[in-house]
Amino acid sequence: MRLNRNCLFFILSFCYVKGVDKGNFKSCEQSSFCKRHRATRETPSAYIADLKSLSLHKERAFIDVINVEANIPLTLEIIALHNYAFRIKIQEKNGLRKRYQVENALVREPETAPIILLEKKDDHIVLGLDAVNRMVIQGNPFRLDLFNKNGHVITMNGRGMFKFEHYRTRKTLLGKAISKVAEVVGSSGSLTHRLASWIGNLLSSPEEIPMEHNPETDSQIEPLDAEEVQQTSEEPPAEVPVNNDAEETEPGMWEEDYKSHHDSKPYGPSSFGVDLSFPGSNHVYGIPEHADSLALRDTLNGDPYRLYNLDVFEYELWSPMALYGAIPFVMAKGKEGAVGVYWQNAAETWVDVRDVPGGGVVSSLMKLVSGGASEPGPHKEVHFISESGLMDVFFLLGPGPKDVLQQYTGLTGVTPLPQMFAIAYHQCRWNYNDQEDVQFVHENFDKEDMPLDVIWLDIEHTDNKKYFTWDPIKFSDSLGMMKNLSDKGRKLVTIVDPHIKRDSNYFIHKDCEANGFYIKDTNGKDFEGWCWPGSSSYPDFFNPAVREYWKEQYAFDKYHGTTKDVYIWNDMNEPSVFNGPEVTMHKDKLHHGGWEHRDVHNIYGMLVVDSTFQGLMARGENKLRPFILSRSFFAGSQRYGAIWTGDNGAEWGHLQVSIPMVLSLSIAGMAFTGGDVGGFFKNPETDLLIRWYQAGAYQPFFRAHAHEQTRRREPYLYDETTKDIIRQAIRQRYALLPYWYTLFYENEKTGIPPMRPLWLEYPKDSDTFALDDVYLLGDSLLVRPVTESKATSVKVYFPSDESAMTIWYDVETYETFTGRGYKSIEVDMYKIPVFQRGGSIIPKKLRPRRSSVLMQHDPYTLVVALDEEGKASGTLYIDDGESFDYREGKYVYGHLDYQRGKLSFRFLDAGRYSDASWVERIIVAGLRLKPHKIFAQIQGTKDHVELDFKYEAKMHILTIRKPKLPMNYEWHLQFY
Repeated sequence: MRLNRNCLFFILSFCYVKGVDKGNFKSCEQSSFCKRHRATRETPSAYIADLKSLSLHKERAFIDVINVEANIPLTLEIIALHNYAFRIKIQEKNGLRKRYQVENALVREPETAPIILLEKKDDHIVLGLDAVNRMVIQGNPFRLDLFNKNGHVITMNGRGMFKFEHYRTRKTLLGKAISKVAEVVGSSGSLTHRLASWIGNLLSSPEEIPMEHNPETDSQIEPLDAEEVQQTSEEPPAEVPVNNDAEETEPGMWEEDYKSHHDSKPYGPSSFGVDLSFPGSNHVYGIPEHADSLALRDTLNGDPYRLYNLDVFEYELWSPMALYGAIPFVMAKGKEGAVGVYWQNAAETWVDVRDVPGGGVVSSLMKLVSGGASEPGPHKEVHFISESGLMDVFFLLGPGPKDVLQQYTGLTGVTPLPQMFAIAYHQCRWNYNDQEDVQFVHENFDKEDMPLDVIWLDIEHTDNKKYFTWDPIKFSDSLGMMKNLSDKGRKLVTIVDPHIKRDSNYFIHKDCEANGFYIKDTNGKDFEGWCWPGSSSYPDFFNPAVREYWKEQYAFDKYHGTTKDVYIWNDMNEPSVFNGPEVTMHKDKLHHGGWEHRDVHNIYGMLVVDSTFQGLMARGENKLRPFILSRSFFAGSQRYGAIWTGDNGAEWGHLQVSIPMVLSLSIAGMAFTGGDVGGFFKNPETDLLIRWYQAGAYQPFFRAHAHEQTRRREPYLYDETTKDIIRQAIRQRYALLPYWYTLFYENEKTGIPPMRPLWLEYPKDSDTFALDDVYLLGDSLLVRPVTESKATSVKVYFPSDESAMTIWYDVETYETFTGRGYKSIEVDMYKIPVFQRGGSIIPKKLRPRRSSVLMQHDPYTLVVALDEEGKASGTLYIDDGESFDYREGKYVYGHLDYQRGKLSFRFLDAGRYSDASWVERIIVAGLRLKPHKIFAQIQGTKDHVELDFKYEAKMHILTIRKPKLPMNYEWHLQFY
């Protein structure tokens, strides 16, 4: 049945107005493998480790793990890693089929370390990175325990919930036929799958012909041609011998239906799961993306958190439902430290979280091995469950939260330093109507003195939803439009989605069809689904040739009408399939190498963006930093650009939840993220829009966006008061661009995100562990957005160091707040509570400009906020704002320091950049005594120049105007 496109659009638009229908998305009870694994809570462990099988090599060890009920041996591989981490892999020892091992998520193969055999007994083995950071393997029942300097920190399978569903054959005549054919065809994964799927369907419904097959040819399996066999044989399933397993008939193991969709499951069950306990940790974070609190909640009385990339519009709040991206990483946190687990799997995954009241983790053996460890108090436990693939787990031993982040980003990579424009303000709408509309928008921003760096074009700018094209009437002169933007220092972002319109006159479709570039259905034919263009097919980005082809399409001579100032938005890349199960692709569709979509689903969107990234790199001759926004993501996506929190709504709850969502993403490596300002759906009331701009100005990615059925809401359209408040909010963002830019540079170096939960900087303050309505930018700005309607005051939690009292300065009035705990802060519509930490120095640029490019050589203002000892420090990073020259040493990275009456600027490394900017103002807050004189000296000169200053005794604020200190030289000021 073919839906008329207008009918399809009407149906989807109606759904958008109504919001998400949870009935269109699975619960754990409706997911057979999740349901089976949850049942292991009530059964004893069926697995033992054969410790006598230990095989020890330089950096790794191998041990057999036996399923004693089925007599199936598994191989446990333990790998010691540099920087205090272990990696384990578990798979069948003599598997019937090769399991998919995630590729592309790791930035490189991790650096290994020597593994040390510390102890070997009949009932346990101890392996270590050293004497402190170690792993204990218990034999019967199978169990792993990990230790760091804080003691016992992780237990795997402490509750015996490990379950590994090995590949098997169905004990029927037809099942044996499948195995025999598999032996014959060997490497042709696609053909094996088609035979297995077809026979499996006949087995389940012998009197029915599957509707996706042609009745005239169902009795025959169409053979693959030589090119197709070659294409699908690079990572083939292994030879499939027949084993003697008893056939298991539990529903959902060999086939599964959801609504009108059928999953053929020709290879049967292949899921696995295990419990992970965190003694000493009473909070656990991570596994984005979910519209929920930062600290993960107990899920045992509801659904687990789900990791399965889906197109969910106007999603439900405070829910474990799956959204657009999946990062299977958790960090467990206690007062003594933190540890992390990266569960590297791209299949559908569920994660139960449990609040354990205490006890039940430390066995008598563990007490012996750990020197008499006591039973842990209340702590967290998670239960990971994945449908297929390799069990590949990284244990990150910290011991602190920043250590865990550095260990995790050391594996999956960091966000490269964005161009300066990318961290400025973006204006988007579905859709700006034509090039005249685009010009009208950016001219009105100028008219109202509102900064703007980027305008975005959604799907309607294309020629009938054919990406890499322009509407020939509405955007007939895209180059002229781009010149108007570029002349004012602005950029354009166009949307390029991975669903390709099946149009015989569309060059992308013709190329993909001719070269076999599309994902295949179970018959080996191009998969066809529905998305915005109507009938669509989807490039198979697991094929290197497809990625190379996609990369080439961004060249200026192919993507006509673009310039170096055009950047890219990859949306709908979960992938979104409007007529598919749960609005995505069927799990039994086939990818390059013979892999089923179930094996690779969550990483598909990342490969789209990877290919786009390579295209923009090549387009810019590897000189300009790309900017890409993606909706779908996986571990490692941070290496390619930004993501946003998807199709939110113009409601106070969506503004509130944006904070924990961005924080969760930040601590899972996605440093460059934010929510759509104003809400994508519906029409925000004016005070909500104002509060959203004020909050968005203090999130890493700052973009306003709106659905086409909403009223136009560009900020210049409002009354004078509203325009003034929003203008002020955007200008606050631009004033802080030097600080943001420095934070992003430091993120590339350290993996520590710009936007941080309080506990990342105050790890021993247990009152911060569950907070997610207040956060830090870097270590110096405390931000508490106003997320309640008609609020006249808000409660703000002020953290403090244990060793010294922390002073917090209001960033506008310099009023001070001290003491750890909550304080009620009055607010009006013009501001939200933002405070600078005493002991910090923040660089700003205060001259209003229409775009960040025009601010490049503007002078700096340094805000020095003194702590109780009269000290302060900070950093400043400067480069050209757009190129990769900084990686060749063309930059300035300096340390600002004030103590004992001396303010100095010193280079932190050998980087040098000829920058014309200078310091035009220095503000020192908290200076108790007025100096008599202040002298400045610049490196390489002998002159001591006396500076003019103003001192406000009542507020203890000193202002130095126009000291004219260059930023490409070291200098110091001496206060007398």
